Amino acid sequence: MMTTYAPSESHPKRQLGSRGLIAAAVLLLAACDNGPKLPISASIGKDPTLPAPQTPLIPTVNVAPAIGWPQGLKPQPTEGTDVVAFASGLDHPRWMHVLPNGDVLVAESNAPSKPKGGIKEWAMRVVMKRAGAGVASANRITLFRDTNGDGVADLRSTFLEGLYSPFGMALVGNDLYVANSDAVVRFPYTTGDTQIKVRGTTVVPLPAGELNHHWTKNLIASTDGSKLYVTVGSNSNVAERGMEVEEGRAAIWEIDRQRGTHRIFASGLRNPNGMAWEPKTGALWTVVNERDEIGNDLVPDYMTSVRDGGFYGWPYSYWGQHVDERVKPQRPELVAKAIAPDYALGAHTASLGLSYSTGTTLPTRFANGMFIGQHGSWNRRPHSGYKVIFVPFENGMPSKKPPLDVLTGFLSPEGKAYGRPVGVELDKQGALLVADDVGNVIWRISSHDKVTASASSATTATTATSKQP
Repeated sequence: MMTTYAPSESHPKRQLGSRGLIAAAVLLLAACDNGPKLPISASIGKDPTLPAPQTPLIPTVNVAPAIGWPQGLKPQPTEGTDVVAFASGLDHPRWMHVLPNGDVLVAESNAPSKPKGGIKEWAMRVVMKRAGAGVASANRITLFRDTNGDGVADLRSTFLEGLYSPFGMALVGNDLYVANSDAVVRFPYTTGDTQIKVRGTTVVPLPAGELNHHWTKNLIASTDGSKLYVTVGSNSNVAERGMEVEEGRAAIWEIDRQRGTHRIFASGLRNPNGMAWEPKTGALWTVVNERDEIGNDLVPDYMTSVRDGGFYGWPYSYWGQHVDERVKPQRPELVAKAIAPDYALGAHTASLGLSYSTGTTLPTRFANGMFIGQHGSWNRRPHSGYKVIFVPFENGMPSKKPPLDVLTGFLSPEGKAYGRPVGVELDKQGALLVADDVGNVIWRISSHDKVTASASSATTATTATSKQP
């Protein structure tokens, strides 16, 4: 049976002292970096430009301080679409899953508590807190329902609680699977349920532990429902803690749903997150956050089809056979077989969300391709990401057309973060939902014509009595 977890207590306050001076010095020195040598567009596409790595004394730290959305302000949707807050007032919403009846599950989650560690770990916590990722995890999944079809949720229910940094979700038949940070857990589900109170059953434990650097574990079911695929990020930037702590990590696992067995489906993926099935070829695709600390222009985060048994380079190389000299000892035999990704998404964009456009009712230019939520950089100058983009596909692969902006305006003119997009998911009406973990909002992007039609029909609909989000 699943262990029920309670949110951990925060660390006691620490005196600033020398650590405060060190942090100030780090930020000051980082502000003196030389900036990128190339435009961000050079690290986007099928054949990105890969300059020589830089090894500055102090890596770039350029945090967009999280401030949330001012009253009356919202992100900017692409031409021909509108955006509304489908739900608001959440607690760090990271990921979503749309159920067959149209209900939307939202994982309100953040990193598990971590050990104090050294100066580097402490400085990282300071940076993440400034970026809006310092809050304790709510450890729950909340259900939202739009009962009158106007594009705004009017029923809200705590669906599951007592979880452990939940992230990915998948429904197969009457089994709901949740990827906690330390295990895949199964719960019974019946269509229309607004709350699950029974304990879940652990299907497969996942690499976690006290360190657990990349904690997000995403989850997707195979099209026939027999398998589950789970993303497990690395425990470091480039194996600086040794490969012993990377056992089973930087990989996508394949789980036999009935037997509870698992195997490594693909490896060398530093921090895979979003996954989606491409309908023409049936291939599994993922987005991956690449390594840091070798310059503003390296390494591009990417989107790629995932080959069974494929190795994608981490930590020994990037973008195929580009060797990372920082990793000791090297493994030339692995580098020789490293697969270059299919499509670069820009250096340090923190691309996380991924959803294929099948069934979308957005304008026709979005009919065939991938929606991608880019959480945004904290280690590039100037910032990159902080938007939702669309990569057009043709014959099962990214086309030669450039990516399209779908939702922008997440940064203020001063470089502060109103919000940060994470998960992206199409709802039952074909509109695009976007989880914003800094703004604490689920945004809904729909075609302008669809918005007008739904608003008209909503005036005659009967609204259910419910709790407002």
